[in-house]
Amino acid sequence: MTAGSAGAVTGGTSGAGGAPSSECTRALLDGLADAYFAALSAGDPSTLPLATNLKFTENAQAGQIGTTDFWKNAGDTKYSQRALDTTACSVAAQAVIPEGGTDRPVGLRFKVAAGKMTEIETIVVRPGDYSASFAVASNPAAIIDIAEDIGWHDEVPQGQRPTRQQLTSWVDKYFRAFPSGVCNVTSACRRLENGGGNFSCGTGATCSANTPTTGGEFVPRVIVVDELRGIAAGFTIFDYQTTGHLDMHMIKMSGGQVHAVHAILRNTNGQSGWD
Repeated sequence: MTAGSAGAVTGGTSGAGGAPSSECTRALLDGLADAYFAALSAGDPSTLPLATNLKFTENAQAGQIGTTDFWKNAGDTKYSQRALDTTACSVAAQAVIPEGGTDRPVGLRFKVAAGKMTEIETIVVRPGDYSASFAVASNPAAIIDIAEDIGWHDEVPQGQRPTRQQLTSWVDKYFRAFPSGVCNVTSACRRLENGGGNFSCGTGATCSANTPTTGGEFVPRVIVVDELRGIAAGFTIFDYQTTGHLDMHMIKMSGGQVHAVHAILRNTNGQSGWD
């Protein structure tokens, strides 16, 4: 299985170059992701097709794109794994990006309308940003090292391909019923947290057959789905046994089983910036 390689911004299909279009295609979304990472490295968002009403957040704080410390100090993206959602016209990506020479785990979500970026949400994790009692140290290199085995950008064969409903339901249950919602994972499935940990996905989990009810503590705020690659990514404020952190969890599914769970997470004040 193959995925993005180190040393390049990797997105599988590409070719749109970020050019605005009224049609939401995989090539458009992938091209916009390439364009975003290039603009970030240049510290210049003016090359992006930004909507006049763009909403931009970084680590749950609303602001102006291009003005944050990360935008001023980011280097070339070393690796990214992406969900391209043409139904919601959105992208969710996890990436390894240097800041002042130090690699950071990064989560990204953006939404597109009429070829223009209307929402951009970023999570940048620095040392000390994730301090739950059970937190592990970030390890961005592991995100790259394990990617080829997972095959994030491999298309799932038709007979093994999950539906949009399967992917959405899995992430929804995972958040609402955690840890009972960690269901249908392979024995080889590993969960990384900011690249660290390499936990067995089933550790501490007691999969429940019940459908999670509404009004749970960890209701997913956004779920981005890529059926072709078997990827889903959910965003939430997660408060399990801690004071709260801003979470992005990405999964890889085929044959009804989840093969990997990767989380980008950091402390928060209980706000996402999108409430």
